Amino acid sequence: MIVVTGGAGFIGSALIWFLKQQGHEDILAVDHLDRSEKFRNLCGLPISDYLERDLFQERIEREDSRLPKIEAVFHLGACSSTAEEDGSYLMYNNFEYSKTLAQWCLAKEVRFIYASSAATYGDGAQGYSDSLEVVPKLRPLNRYALSKQLFDQWALAVKAFPRIAGVKYFNVYGPNEYHKGNMRSVVLRAFEQIQSDGCVRLFRSYRPEYADGEQVRDFVYVKDAVAMTAWLLEHREQGGLFNVGAGRARSWNDLARAVFSALGQPPRVEYVDMPEALRAAYQYHTCADMSRWAAHPSAPKPVSLEEGVRDYVTTYLARGTRYLAG
Repeated sequence: MIVVTGGAGFIGSALIWFLKQQGHEDILAVDHLDRSEKFRNLCGLPISDYLERDLFQERIEREDSRLPKIEAVFHLGACSSTAEEDGSYLMYNNFEYSKTLAQWCLAKEVRFIYASSAATYGDGAQGYSDSLEVVPKLRPLNRYALSKQLFDQWALAVKAFPRIAGVKYFNVYGPNEYHKGNMRSVVLRAFEQIQSDGCVRLFRSYRPEYADGEQVRDFVYVKDAVAMTAWLLEHREQGGLFNVGAGRARSWNDLARAVFSALGQPPRVEYVDMPEALRAAYQYHTCADMSRWAAHPSAPKPVSLEEGVRDYVTTYLARGTRYLAG
């Protein structure tokens, strides 16, 4: 059996969908549904079983006989809000819980693939290399990023690499993200703004070397992100940290134009003030170093921003479908 924690979340549910396409039938989804609308991501997905997060942890810790034989754990479950202010919650949910699962997997020789985060790179002063040598030099800018960084450091300290693999997702967009509130991708929010107001609103730049809307990010389509994640299951010899991005820096203006183009409309963009609280920690440039992936010809190759946005908009959003199924 394959376990996917965060199985009802954005990337976790997309990963389950992809694993099914690859012929994997026996999948246990682990999550914490509470009152979230993310339960819809599980509707129609081919899971064999579901467990709440705390119950799964309890069975792991007690060596419960009701646990099935587990082949691999994709640990994608976490509080993913970069704006979360409860540091204690983040440390329990993102750090301590991750250690519990990793230690169990290492002891049982179960493949462990977990979600780190591109947020660990902070302001990018150390670059965006996923080399393990860089890990101690990184300086996160928020509590969420710190919780992810601490687990990477722990794994490095206990010499868990290369037996485990961590993935650092950059700006992922695509189906199954509708429940994420303010953490929804700008692709989805741009589509909604065009539908309601006929325009897309982007933040103004506060640095003279960047024109308004020309701040850049590494955007990666969720279908590509999960294909890369699943590749690490088939290549168990690969350990360490892996950036998951497109390896190309594209501007917010590029993204807005891609959404308008997918809808067959001329672009109309308005620039708005960035909230004061965001300005000090705002990233103007991110781009994943994808050299580790380039060394493997069999590794999945991400599509362009235009291709990914077109598929998301025309196959899903424009048809009123916001999630993967089947």
